[in-house]
Amino acid sequence: MAQKLLLIILDGVPYRNWRRLFGNLEGWVAQGDAQVWKMRATLPSTSASCYATIHTGVPPQVHGTWGNEAVKRLDLPDIFSQTRKAGGVTGAVAHSFWSEFFNRAPFDPVHDLEYDEPDSTSINHGRFHSMYGYNLTNQATPADNDLFATLTMLTERFGLQYGMLHTCTLDSMGHRFGHDCGEMDHAVYAMDASLAPWIDRWRRAGYEVIVTADHGQSMRGHHGGAGEDQQDFALYYFGPAKGPSPEVLLDQLSLAPTILSRLGADIPASMTAPVFLKD
Repeated sequence: MAQKLLLIILDGVPYRNWRRLFGNLEGWVAQGDAQVWKMRATLPSTSASCYATIHTGVPPQVHGTWGNEAVKRLDLPDIFSQTRKAGGVTGAVAHSFWSEFFNRAPFDPVHDLEYDEPDSTSINHGRFHSMYGYNLTNQATPADNDLFATLTMLTERFGLQYGMLHTCTLDSMGHRFGHDCGEMDHAVYAMDASLAPWIDRWRRAGYEVIVTADHGQSMRGHHGGAGEDQQDFALYYFGPAKGPSPEVLLDQLSLAPTILSRLGADIPASMTAPVFLKD
């Protein structure tokens, strides 16, 4: 495959907090090195529902993931499987839900926390975590810098054409504190500072990079329903393609076909939303 791309998903960050608190990302936009748009999540704007939509390009009413209690192996074409069909190598560093959706279910931590399966038709190299024991006061999240390093290790060890990273830190902080508070200001600052050097390293390695969320979150720390606070988030793109004007509201259904287009993989008939990045 001629192109390679990394998708970085920071779970549960509303559009307002992206644009006012991510100083490094906004600095790259100001310098002309990145483009940014507002994207709107599917409904329900629940994490698992959005995870499935991001990679299949279809809404929950089609893929059947109604919420976090409905996680299962999906039988639709997705970014991982289409990249594999095109001969690319895939990797993921993420919550265990992603392994269940796109590799195998139920999640078996002994076999699925870490695997390297060169012949897989979906995810070749997986590094997953379960957040076992998670609740409102116990986030049970790995260090984000360790996750960024793990994805980088996969890119450098296995030559990924497509890699995906997902972290729940900011979503968990939002559920606990809400999004308009000093705790969240600092959490976003820390995430932005941690992520920045890795974006620089990935770009120097020749990757196009997308940094975005799965959904927004209300100031009271809720998501799942409709409304700009719960559904809307930012999408930052680092690469040579051109997108629409910054005022255009992007549809989450367009993310999967757009990524496949950038990778040069076939877009399946099930993905009907338009591509938003063009050469």
